[in-house]
Amino acid sequence: MATRAALFDIDGTLVDTNHLHVTAWWEAFRQAGHTVPMSAIHRAIGLGSGELIAHLLGDERDRGQDARISAAHTTLYGTCLDRLPAFEGAGDLLRSLADRGWRIVLATSAGEAEITALRAAIDADDVILGTTGADDVPAGKPAPYPVDRALALAGVPAELAVFVGDSVWDMEAATRAGVRPVALLSGGIPRAALESTGAVEVYEDPTDLLARLDTSLFAELDGR
Repeated sequence: MATRAALFDIDGTLVDTNHLHVTAWWEAFRQAGHTVPMSAIHRAIGLGSGELIAHLLGDERDRGQDARISAAHTTLYGTCLDRLPAFEGAGDLLRSLADRGWRIVLATSAGEAEITALRAAIDADDVILGTTGADDVPAGKPAPYPVDRALALAGVPAELAVFVGDSVWDMEAATRAGVRPVALLSGGIPRAALESTGAVEVYEDPTDLLARLDTSLFAELDGR
């Protein structure tokens, strides 16, 4: 059987951090003099820092503030790094797929320090082949580069990979990279939005996907 790759977003997909990011971004924008609704920030989670700031403040913003806003978010979010909560079943899902012969690679918009904390929360380093983060690609999601990089780390062609994420940006990036996307509702994005941006299957959370692996897209590619 050909080698297959299971590519995973982390924030909102394997670790319950989206609302922590929303709060940190809201405060970072407030400190820079911007009032940005939390609902708008929530919908933007999953973008890289630069892309998120541009998406929320627009092209007419004072770009000289971008680095300060991003740094403030990193500092504020950093106060939570020692206690990030993995979703129930996240590590078990990765191990179950690895046991079935899937190569596990994580693709995130996070930086190095965040990735270290996120991997510690998941506690499945024994089956994670590699991770690609913000420092490894020229642009984050919805550009395909993070997914392309994850495919290269896995050494698997796009048609033999599945990407699991929780945001519309995940779905768009995977689709643009030629990888079929599976969505989880654990990040708080509505099913309709995920399906409209490419999700071929939608599950509640890692535990739901784990329970239904044998009837999922993963099983289809397994030939089960």
